[in-house]
Order: sequence, then structure tokens, then C-alpha cells
Amino acid sequence: MSHDLFLAIDVGTGSVRAALVDTRGRILAVRSREHEQIVPQFGWAEQRPDDWWTGVVAAVRGVLEAVADARSRVVAVAACGQMHGTVLVGADGAPVRETAPLWNDKRTVDYVTAFEAEHAPADYLADCANPPTPAWPGFKLQWLRDNDPSAYRRAEVVLMPKDYVNLRLTGEVAMDRNDGGASFLMDPRTGDWSQKMIAMLGLDADKLAPLRDATEILGQVNEKAAIETGLRQGTPVLVGGADYPVALLGSGVCRPGVGSEVMGTSAIITAIASRPLLDPSVCNVGTVEGNRGAFMLLESGGDAMRWARRAFDEKKSSYEDIVFKAAQAPAGSDRLFFMPYLTGERLGQHRNARAQYFGIGAAHGLAHMHRAVLEGVAFAVKRHINILDRISNAPLERIVASGGGAKAELWMKIKASVYGIPILVPREPECGLVGCAIMAAAATERFSRVEDAADAFVSYEQEISPDPLWAETYRPMQEFFEKLYAHSQVLYDDLDRLAR
Repeated sequence: MSHDLFLAIDVGTGSVRAALVDTRGRILAVRSREHEQIVPQFGWAEQRPDDWWTGVVAAVRGVLEAVADARSRVVAVAACGQMHGTVLVGADGAPVRETAPLWNDKRTVDYVTAFEAEHAPADYLADCANPPTPAWPGFKLQWLRDNDPSAYRRAEVVLMPKDYVNLRLTGEVAMDRNDGGASFLMDPRTGDWSQKMIAMLGLDADKLAPLRDATEILGQVNEKAAIETGLRQGTPVLVGGADYPVALLGSGVCRPGVGSEVMGTSAIITAIASRPLLDPSVCNVGTVEGNRGAFMLLESGGDAMRWARRAFDEKKSSYEDIVFKAAQAPAGSDRLFFMPYLTGERLGQHRNARAQYFGIGAAHGLAHMHRAVLEGVAFAVKRHINILDRISNAPLERIVASGGGAKAELWMKIKASVYGIPILVPREPECGLVGCAIMAAAATERFSRVEDAADAFVSYEQEISPDPLWAETYRPMQEFFEKLYAHSQVLYDDLDRLAR
């Protein structure tokens, strides 16, 4: 039996998914196992690393049973996983805490505030390529050091979620440079841990895992893992990668000039660049092929439509109903603007930003209100694109869209017309799993470069071009949106004071 399958594992926030992918990039079977998110108090979010492993065992066994002779056909295993989940592992390879704080855990906000008060961006941006935010594991380690000192002392190594799964599979310890670069602790110039950043945060360098490239072979499935998962002992396992960079690869976004927009609850716009884009409003993550993904996040992307559904119709209408209603209003919603900052902003001086409608007149109705929400999200993302274009001096030429928002054709047409560039929608929406298979194909020398594997594995079902008439309407509206954004900043602190 030939080795003609790749096993992809995605350790997500809501579930573990496993898939068998053939050597042409086709997903043959997918299985998933959900796990819970633990919220001990407001702003905290944790999970049990052992629940991830339980999910891996169930999902992997499921796909191996779904495809004939799969166990003997798997050539390599590649995992990706949710970023920033900070797992403290002891000398015996077991977690020293039952739970690990996740990417969306905000308990570190005071540490971030203190760091910002003490250090100007010029002090650290070149050394870590990112502004401070509660998501980064560097700040999570500070909190663990101060609030669970026993566990911190007993920890031999710090791992990310997919690294813990790889440890269970192989007994080997490593972290890929994409997860490492999103820790606030890695020097982007060297690809190694930054002694300067480690010292600034008062952390222990010897607890940080060795950094390796995502497509390197980490080890082989050991006897214990083979018994548990049903995999063949000795099957190669890659170092693997952080889920977002791997999903970028799995959507074909792996060259400068190409961007990605992931539209879920939030809207993340990413521009591929050959170097980090150093700006206090921009985050940077390494990509699997060795470029940089400079990204900006709008907290309320798809969540803006969710808000409209709840606020205007008490959830009685579907999302399709909202889009249908929005299509009845003209492009530009008769000069009605929506500022989509329903939950503030993640970075910048005004994290307390608010949403608002501006320009309501007696002639406006529900169709205008719904369309203005879709257009407002597009204007806000275009604002981010303008920042990325300005810093990189290399404007985006096209964008690949994924996530739930990419299913709304009207929204995609609005965005293409606001952005002024075409939007592509991947044929296979499971971009993370495809990205894992791409890594495995390159690691096992089916392709000489991951970019070549991506070209072979990724195709697009749709290309949405800008509507010339809509684009003409949106161009001056974008300029007005930028003015409205700037003038609104001075009001947020005053608004907060009214509630005191």
C-alpha cells in the first residue's frame, strides 16, 4: 500500500478536528471532537490541555476508520492550533496546571497597561514586531509567575496548544517560529528568543521551548501515542504551525501583494510582506513560507451583522434575510454611515471606541440601516488596508476571503467595491486543514517549496470584482468615514465619564 495520505490536525478553541487529505489536496474525511471553554470569572478563558489530547484521539481514530487502509497510508502528521494558549509543562511531560489561559483571556490587561506606561513603542517594536496586547503569552507568563508561583517554578517548558499535542504524539518538545513570533518574546530579525524582551518582562529564558521551522520533522509517533490514536508507530510528525499562518497558507495567501480577510465574529485583514511592518497599530506574525503577515483586527466584523439581527428583529430573521433586506437599499445607503466599533478596538489609544449611525434622515428605513452595517464594516476594514498599504509601500492587489462572512455575496461585492481590488473565495473552506496538508507535502518532498504545494492544493470557486458604479459612490464616502473616525475619538472618554 502506498503512502498517499496526510493527516491534518487542527486544535481549535471549540473543537479538535482531524482530516485525511490526499496528495492532490482533496479532503477525504473530517472528524471533530468538541471541548469546553472554562470561564472562572469575567474576562478569563481557559481550557484543559488534556481535553485537547482526548479530542485528538477521538478525531484521529474517526478519520482512520473512515478511509480504507488509512493507517498504513498516512505519510506524515501535521498539526496547527489556536495561538497564545499558554501551557506550562513539567519534567514528566504533563501540565503542571490543569488549565491553560487562552488567546481571548484578558486577565493580563493590567500587565499590558503597566508595560505601555513604562515603555514607548520605539523601545521594543523592532525587538518583537508587535504592540502589547493581553493575548501575548509573554504577559500570560507574567501573570502565572505572580499568581501561580508554584506552577511557574515547577514548569520545565512553555508550549502552545499544538505543541502539547505534538509532545503527546512524539515525546519531543519544540515550538514553531510563527507561534514564537506571536508571543511578544521572539526577535523577528534572528528568529530566536529575544533576551531583551525576556528581560523587560522579567521572565525565565530557560523555560522557553526550542524554536524550529513549521515544516521540519519534529519526531515520530511513539508507541504509546500509536496505541491511543491508532496511528502507525514511527509515522513522521511535523513541528506544525500556529493556526492563523497555516490557514493563510491553506487559502493560497503566501506571497507579497496578496492579502487575506477572515470574517468571523471579528474581521482580520492581513497583508503578506517580506518584512515586519513596524507600527503601534499593526501586529505581525511569521508565515510558514518565511514571509510576514502584517494584520489588523476589527473586533466587530460578522458580529456587527449579529448585533443588527438582534437589535432590529430580536433574532427572528435569518442572516440571509438581513442581506436580502440590505440589497433593497442603494449603494451608499443614501449617505447613511455606520461606525462598527460595537466592542471598541483592540489596539490604539481609544480601545473604548463606540459604534454609531451618522446621517440618519427621515427617508431612511430598515434596508438602509442593514446595508449601512455591511458598508460600515467594509469602510473600517478599508481603513486598515490603507494603513497597511502606506507602511508597506506595496498596495494589496487582491484579497482572499474566508470565514462565515465570505458566504454573503452582497457583502463580498460591497467590500470589493470599497477596497477597489478583487476578492477570491477558496473552493475548500477548511483552510487550516489544507494548510497542514500543504506543510506535510513540502516536508515529505512532494514539492520543493510550500508555495508550490499551495499552488497545487488551493483553488478558488469565485472571484468578485469591484462594481465600477458602487466604487465611484464609495470612494468619497471612505474619505468621510475617515474624518468621522478621527472626529469621534475625542468623544469616547467624555462618554465614559457620563457613566461614572
